Amino acid sequence: MKIAVVGTGYVGLVSAACFAELGHEVIGVDIDAAKVKMLSQGKSTIYEPGLEEVLQRNLKSGRLSFTTKLTDALPDCRVLFCAVATPPNEDYTADLRAVFTVCEETAKHLDHDLVFVNKSTVPVGTGKECEEKIAAILEERKVKLHVPVISNPEFLREGTAVQDTLHPDRIIVGINGDGVAQRMMDELYLPLTRVKHPIVFMSRESAEIVKYASNAFLAAKISFANMLSELCEVAGGSIRDVTKGMGLDERIGPRFLHAGIGYGGSCFPKDVKALQAIGRKHDVPMHLIRATQDVNDRQRERFFQRILNHFPREANVCVWGLSFKPNTDDLREAPSIDLLHMLIATGHTIRAYDPVAMENMKKYFSKSVTYLSDPLEAAKGADAVVLLTEWDIFRGIDLRQLKKTMKGRDLFDGRNVYEPKEVEAAGLNYHGIGISA
Repeated sequence: MKIAVVGTGYVGLVSAACFAELGHEVIGVDIDAAKVKMLSQGKSTIYEPGLEEVLQRNLKSGRLSFTTKLTDALPDCRVLFCAVATPPNEDYTADLRAVFTVCEETAKHLDHDLVFVNKSTVPVGTGKECEEKIAAILEERKVKLHVPVISNPEFLREGTAVQDTLHPDRIIVGINGDGVAQRMMDELYLPLTRVKHPIVFMSRESAEIVKYASNAFLAAKISFANMLSELCEVAGGSIRDVTKGMGLDERIGPRFLHAGIGYGGSCFPKDVKALQAIGRKHDVPMHLIRATQDVNDRQRERFFQRILNHFPREANVCVWGLSFKPNTDDLREAPSIDLLHMLIATGHTIRAYDPVAMENMKKYFSKSVTYLSDPLEAAKGADAVVLLTEWDIFRGIDLRQLKKTMKGRDLFDGRNVYEPKEVEAAGLNYHGIGISA
């Protein structure tokens, strides 16, 4: 099947490459000529394990190509995926201008029936608006075409996006009774449903809500654990034991029930705020979602304040991990940005290490942070080491060697990677989350 994917950001690029991997003929469309040139040469514009190999393999096969012109992608295209960005406005509502531009430009140039798929994260009701805009333009052109607009939200995770796309736990498709569109999506996803990955059809409105609801619920699990971590610190107990005891209940489960310095990234912060904005629009209060955001903000602030209270004057601080999570170079809503600002403002000297995100961080802090190519080198002479991202390389650190490398003895573990007893046995002072002093 020939398909087009408009927008080659995180979702669009992974989707385009993976649809080609499944045997479809895919054209990726983006207005950024430099990005299209890089992608056409087989160079991924984002860091994502396994993506560049899939990209290069499918470019070579001829199943995948890229262009800056939507009109190049439309001939014989049967399904068009809109995967453009929907960044938050000042009131945290989604900025849908790019989505509407895609549906309007498609309607202006289309000469055959096509299924228009919103892959972007959009608030409930967006599909209806897109369908109305397309219908109005087609009517103005005096062209009769069948162009249903459906919702097919993505659930990929940065760091495992290729795996999540090729082996999804579910495929959600929102179709309001259009048999043609349903048959088209069945055909499109047949390589996955043949190997028992479930496809779930529902109303378009339900599908639009599912994406926000899923991310907000996972964020709420994280915030719930973080709320309890503060109680453990002041009342006695270990958040590790508490969440382990909770997670063994199959109704709860252990995933996303880990205390730390809170969530970041491009999805959870944006979608938690956007769901509140959607609730305001429909006059439905989102009390739990607001609390999720408040707990997350508090968790980050109180951990960072512990560091600043411990070192009120100039100190040498080593920061391990800059990306918001492992296996990505994404710095969107990363805790590291907030901490670096605070450390710089209070006169501390900063040395940092991250396996892949240092070049991106230099766009924010080019001169006020020293970047090193090895975690122990970054810790050399440090009064304190602060771990912010749970990369595997940090799990294997020789703690006794770390103690010899550092000037001071304080290890602030923002992700509860280390066992306190092991850290203390190495001669270091352990500062974790959710563990009573």
